Amino acid sequence: MQFQTRIGKSTEDNIQVHGYDLAEELIGNITLADMAFLGAKHRIPTENESKMLNAILVAICEHGFTPSSLSTRLTYLGAPEAVQAAVAAGLLGAGTVYFGAMEYVAEMLQKAYAEYGDERSTEELASTIIKDRKEKGLQLPGLGHHIHKVVDPRTGKLFQIAEETGFLGKHSLLLLEMHRQFCESKGKKITLNVVGAIGAIMSDMGMDYRIVKSFAVASRAVGLVAHLVEDMERGRKDSIAQQVFKYVEDNTDYRG
Repeated sequence: MQFQTRIGKSTEDNIQVHGYDLAEELIGNITLADMAFLGAKHRIPTENESKMLNAILVAICEHGFTPSSLSTRLTYLGAPEAVQAAVAAGLLGAGTVYFGAMEYVAEMLQKAYAEYGDERSTEELASTIIKDRKEKGLQLPGLGHHIHKVVDPRTGKLFQIAEETGFLGKHSLLLLEMHRQFCESKGKKITLNVVGAIGAIMSDMGMDYRIVKSFAVASRAVGLVAHLVEDMERGRKDSIAQQVFKYVEDNTDYRG
């Protein structure tokens, strides 16, 4: 039996990654985000691709106290010998509610163009998608936010960078038009959130919708490190995790 891979191979004095010499061509020359791009597209990103992807990963790296970060802290409280388990727990708790919608947005937009091509105008296609999802009882992913009720400050910035780098393409314009039409139909401003913007922009970067969320997972792993460090610096007794655990313990009424 023989296996084949294009990802990596090591010899006694050389390491090859995606066809590049790791030590001579990659280390010190590309960013971690560039490395993620390389894994997804099998080539080093252009300067604009690097700028756009780095901006996206920075935008979703940190969200404060969420189920994801609390999972990390609480897992570390119970298993301080395994920081990898704490980070893994946080990633397992980072689901559709907090950033998974980027995959659904990308899927929605990419499938729309796969089905209708460029036959319809952006306005017509936006209207078709909204109507179709309404008839099927499906929500529009990428809209709404529990804190940023009108404007998500990250969304505008990412679209600005997308325009500067040449990635404000048909998928982004379609989502923006859908947002406009949806707000008009509701008679009020609904937030176009950052994960919606990311799903559209990454579609314009040529990323398959099935891997879009994986970039968010990589970014979140970096953000979770800060939550671990903060509880480490506080010490077990004064850690956020210990306070949460104690609060729940002291304020739970057991009824058998």
